[in-house]
Amino acid sequence: MPLSLNELVSYARERDASDIHLVCGIEPRCRIDGAVVNITDEKLSYDDCAYYAKALCGEDFEKIEDMGEWDGAADISGVRCRINVFRQRSGISTALRLLKGDIPDLAGLGLPPAVTRLPELLSGIVLVTGVTGSGKSTTLSAMLDTINHSRQAHIITLEDPIEYVYEPDRCIINQREVGRDTESYSSGLRAVLREDPDVILIGEMRDLDTIRTALTAAETGHLVFATLHTGTAADAVDRIVDVFPEGEQKQIRMQLSITLQAVISQKLIPSLRGGRVAACEVMVVTPAIRNLIREGKTPQISNAIMTSSAEGSITMDNCLIKLYREKKISGQMARLYARDEAYVKKSTVV
Repeated sequence: MPLSLNELVSYARERDASDIHLVCGIEPRCRIDGAVVNITDEKLSYDDCAYYAKALCGEDFEKIEDMGEWDGAADISGVRCRINVFRQRSGISTALRLLKGDIPDLAGLGLPPAVTRLPELLSGIVLVTGVTGSGKSTTLSAMLDTINHSRQAHIITLEDPIEYVYEPDRCIINQREVGRDTESYSSGLRAVLREDPDVILIGEMRDLDTIRTALTAAETGHLVFATLHTGTAADAVDRIVDVFPEGEQKQIRMQLSITLQAVISQKLIPSLRGGRVAACEVMVVTPAIRNLIREGKTPQISNAIMTSSAEGSITMDNCLIKLYREKKISGQMARLYARDEAYVKKSTVV
C-alpha cells in the first residue's frame, strides 16, 4: 500500500520540503533545497495516482478528463497545500506545493532594506517577479501582513488558489479565489474597484484586461501588489507593455511610468548554512527610471538600477556578491546564478 496523503505531507514537512510529486511509474518524490529526492522506494501505479487525485479533487475529479488539469488548495496533515492535478501520457500526476503555515515577518526574510519600506506606500504598483518557487508569494504575504498590523485599511486579494490565510488585525481583509469566488482575475479585479479597497493583491497579472485594470486601479489611488514570471526588473516592464497592441503601447508606457513604484526580482539560492536564501534584485522607480520607461529605453534600466543604490535599488549580481561576503552562499553559487558571471567572479574568487 502506498503512503496516505497525510503521511506524504507529514514526511515532507518534517524535512522542510517545498513540493511533493506523485507520478505513475516512479517513486513519490519531494523537493528539498531544490533537489528532487525519493520519499519511498515503492513505485506508484496508475491506480495509486488516480486514488490520490480523486481524494484531492473530490467532485471536481471529472474535470480532469474534460480539461486536463485541476488547481486547488487544501489543508493536509495541518499543512496548507497548493495543488495541481493533471493528465499526462502515463496517467494522472499531482504536484503539491507545501505552504508555510505562518506568515513570516517581513524584516526577517533577509531582503534588501528598500523592500521593508514598500508597505508604507499608499498608491501605485509593486511587482514581485521570478520563476515558480522563487518565494514571490512569501514576500507578498509578508508585505500585506505588515500593512495589516500597521494601519487601518481594506485589503482585497485575488488568488489562484488562496495560499496564505490572513488574520485581520487593523485591516479588513477579503480573500477571493479565482474559479470559486470569481470567474477570472479580470472579472474579479473589475469588481474589486467597486468594493472600496485601499490595497489590492493580484496573484498573477496574466492578461491584457487584468493589467489594464490594475494600471487604472493604481492611477486612481490604490496600492496594487502583483506577480509576474520574468527574470529581471527591466523584463517586467517589457512584459507588461508587450501584452498590448502596438498602437496602445505608448499610452501604457506613460501609465506605467506614473504608477510603477518598485519591482522585486527574486531567486532562491542554496545556502552554506543549509536550506536556501533569497537573492533579490530591487528596482526602486526613480524619476530617471520613469523617463526610461516612458521613452521605451528599457535596455538602459539595468544601468539606472546600479546608479540608484542611494534610493535602495540593488542589482541581482550585487546582491549575490553581498550574500557571498556575508558567508550565506558560496562563491560557486554566486557565479552560477549571476547574470554577469565575469563581474561577480572578480568579487567571489579567493
